[in-house]
Amino acid sequence: MADLPNNPPSHILGSWKVDSWKSKPVVQNIEYEDKNREAIALKKLERLPPLVTPVEIVKLKQCLRDVALGKAFLLQGGDCAELFDYCEQNTIDSKIKLMLQMSLVLIWGMNKPVVRIARIAGQFAKPRSKQYETVNGVHILSFRGDNVNGFALEDRKPDPDRLVSAYFHSTATLNHIRAQLSSGFADLHSPLNWNLGHVHDSNLQARYASIVASISSSLRFMSTVGASPSSLETVDLYTSHEGLLLDYEQSLTRYLRRPASDEAPPHLRSQGDHAWYNTSAHFLWIGDRTRQLSHAHVEYFRGIDNPIGLKCGPTLSPPELIALLDILDPHFEPGKVTLITRFGFSHVTKLLPPLIRAVKATRHIVVWQCDPMHGNGITTAGGIKTRRFEDILGEVSHSLRVHHEEGSYLGGVHLELTGEAVTECVGGSEGLDEGDLGVNYTSYCDPRLNEKQALDLAFTVAGFYRGGGSV
Repeated sequence: MADLPNNPPSHILGSWKVDSWKSKPVVQNIEYEDKNREAIALKKLERLPPLVTPVEIVKLKQCLRDVALGKAFLLQGGDCAELFDYCEQNTIDSKIKLMLQMSLVLIWGMNKPVVRIARIAGQFAKPRSKQYETVNGVHILSFRGDNVNGFALEDRKPDPDRLVSAYFHSTATLNHIRAQLSSGFADLHSPLNWNLGHVHDSNLQARYASIVASISSSLRFMSTVGASPSSLETVDLYTSHEGLLLDYEQSLTRYLRRPASDEAPPHLRSQGDHAWYNTSAHFLWIGDRTRQLSHAHVEYFRGIDNPIGLKCGPTLSPPELIALLDILDPHFEPGKVTLITRFGFSHVTKLLPPLIRAVKATRHIVVWQCDPMHGNGITTAGGIKTRRFEDILGEVSHSLRVHHEEGSYLGGVHLELTGEAVTECVGGSEGLDEGDLGVNYTSYCDPRLNEKQALDLAFTVAGFYRGGGSV
């Protein structure tokens, strides 16, 4: 990045530089055998155009500020790990449609705007608890995501050319999303176009149809009185991924002019009219395995102007959380940091209250978001990874109650889901059991909610707020 035309004054971020993370320990790092090919790939990424713009990033920051202040709700969801093969029209459209359906249910239940962030157009890499695994008696590198290596046993060697391929697959995916949204795909005047697809449950169909009918009636009335705002013809859908591969993230981090719409604190704007933006996605998060205070990921994230997330697992103590917030949010910007809690349903009531109380005692105003997926994984006797829908629902329900009791606001959910009719999580009103997992289990990493299970969960959250705080 040394050839950038504008570099920031050194006083803005103290000792931070776009590559200062390299002086820190890096966990979950990828080692490439061919360093020359790696350097060529990263250099190419540095020259390629940004995937997202500062204007879009700032708009999302403003939306998340509203979430942090209790004025909106954050819906974040998508694949555990995208595959390059998912970059095709039907797969992308099904994810967009499910996010729209869920947000419609949430808006109906909460009477608040919903901010939509998809785990898409970049969510390729996956952290792994073990660097190696044994498959059919062969000791090989674990699958780390399509931007690192392939799932096939013969493709497990890390390939730096996959970083460039990830950029172009992200570009194509994002281009299709933007084209669909600008072409009326999300027009609220035609919500029945977001049909329930694979869902055949008559009760769920009736509940959803009732919401659609209510909205349609309101829109007809607005049209009759001549009040049909164009804002109802589309929605904003932002992109996100875990910022795991720091070389890739650095290559797409640019020093760009702050938009005029930026509502940054005056003391920040007074330091310069440029800022460092990660242009690979609108929103990135630090994983629970990479949030060490003195390590590379925290160092990198503290310098970018994007809104960011922080996964908060069972081992995170209140003092450590506050120390992380002081590093990542030194200017106390509301909504700058989203705290993504992922404890497991049986641990929420013990572990969440101390964190809420610790943050309330500071000047940090965060978005609280529940990830009910990652703390609730199980493995069947046959070695298949799955999750019980009842456990996922239990973590959301417990989190809603705890925040309500603590005088806090659960501002969002973070889900691994797909619009496809997969059978990866057991339970739910469909009654899927372990015997059904083989019917359509397609995930190469963690199990995802299917369309029906995701909508069931959305109705639970909506019902909590519509019912005045009871699950």
